[in-house]
Amino acid sequence: MKLKWGLSFLFFIIGLSFLTFSCYQNRVYDWDMPGYLGSVYSWEFPDDAKKVQEKVYSDIEKEASKAEFNDILHYNHANEVFYADYKAFGEQLPYYKIKIGFNVAVYIWYKLGFTGPHSVLLVNIFSYFLSGLLLFYTLILFFPKNYFIAPLLSLFVFWFPPVRDMAQNPTPDMFVFVFLMLFIISLLQKKSELLQFIFLLCCVLIRPDYVLFAMSYLFVVFIFKYFKENKQINYSLIIQGFSIAIIYVAIIKYYNYPGWKDLFYDSFFYRRPVISAEKAEFTFQKYFDFLLFKLINFKRITLTSLILVASTFYFSKGWWIRILSLLFFVNIYIKFLFFPDSANLRFFLGFVLLLFIVLMYALSKKYNGFQLRKIP
Repeated sequence: MKLKWGLSFLFFIIGLSFLTFSCYQNRVYDWDMPGYLGSVYSWEFPDDAKKVQEKVYSDIEKEASKAEFNDILHYNHANEVFYADYKAFGEQLPYYKIKIGFNVAVYIWYKLGFTGPHSVLLVNIFSYFLSGLLLFYTLILFFPKNYFIAPLLSLFVFWFPPVRDMAQNPTPDMFVFVFLMLFIISLLQKKSELLQFIFLLCCVLIRPDYVLFAMSYLFVVFIFKYFKENKQINYSLIIQGFSIAIIYVAIIKYYNYPGWKDLFYDSFFYRRPVISAEKAEFTFQKYFDFLLFKLINFKRITLTSLILVASTFYFSKGWWIRILSLLFFVNIYIKFLFFPDSANLRFFLGFVLLLFIVLMYALSKKYNGFQLRKIP
């Protein structure tokens, strides 16, 4: 058995290493990178905003191709202004500074001697590799006597282009997926609530918008346990919820985050070159019309998610597994309501992969690790 699993792991690690190296070779320098670099460099030069802005663009220019650097500068009019005016550049940094967990990880690589742009991308490259190992480990737990499912499924998932895109682009999505994986593993293995809380908190620190997922999960667990445990109130979950909410608000306030309305306006209607120069005004009708338009282009995520949820319900009669599946599905659309960028699958892919893991768990429970016999 050990020899077979050793060969299985060797096959997997070679495949994952090849995919990771491919992601590194195809790394992308895009218009998000200046924001994260500016956030990190502002820790180095807290009193020199002009130097921060100049260093950001000079460092990127040294590493990015001419086409990529040109795209960063001329992606839209706002980007041209950010390049020319350090004050305008500084005003948009709060959108990136609030992702403090990601910035800390970038800063560590930077302090280890890597360049700023490389540091941003290395966080995701190593997160991709670590996430692959975690998925392999998870599937081993589900199918302990099947030597082919774990490596083949893991490699297939991490070969999938949208997953590789998360690793290649300078965004926190691949990094936060590491902690989503740790969270779901601790949850399915019934580890302590404290450990699960720590992983949820890490997700919020990396991407504060995950506060919605964290709070919805804690609420669902609170309700589930309330009715399951003779209507006893779980004060631990209440404390966890308040703690995450307080930390979230503290981050938002400390970094002077403009707010959801500003983010939505700048992301989908018009990227303001100078945030303080004009208000982010739009009507609910305009928001609703935009939402409907984007929903039409959300077919792939919707179809995939529905198939995964329906399959989980079919293969599992356990209420908690079904609730988990619905929770992840609902969070896809909670996220969509607040940020309906249907063209960027990276915003929603983490929850889709969690749905996939829950389905694998349901299958392993029903078919005893795919040992060709159904558990009575």
